[in-house]
Amino acid sequence: MAFGSTDALKATAWVLFLDDLREPDYVSDSRNCAATLRVARSSAEAIRLIEEHGLPDHIWFDHDLGGEDTAVILVNWLIEQDLDQKIELSNLSFTIHSSNPVGRENISGKLGQYIAWKRGQ
Repeated sequence: MAFGSTDALKATAWVLFLDDLREPDYVSDSRNCAATLRVARSSAEAIRLIEEHGLPDHIWFDHDLGGEDTAVILVNWLIEQDLDQKIELSNLSFTIHSSNPVGRENISGKLGQYIAWKRGQ
């Protein structure tokens, strides 16, 4: 499930791959990415990477990240940062590669609708 243009991956500065188990080569499009690919195994690690490197151009989301950790923690943080005008999400593209159908809907519903709202302002 992709939002935004994955064609942009070839020219982006960096891409975040959030997954507690899988390697980026699990997702075929990530192998064709010329951008710097950074892997986060938890929502906390993803937030740290974004704080260090700025907002990525594309995020690959897994939903279930082990224990109580989910990608929704990162999604909520991203929206909060955007509302506080610390980042700008309107150009962010993302792909959800989670096997959890409810988790996919949680991410796409929350982040996808928020970005659509931002683009419509």
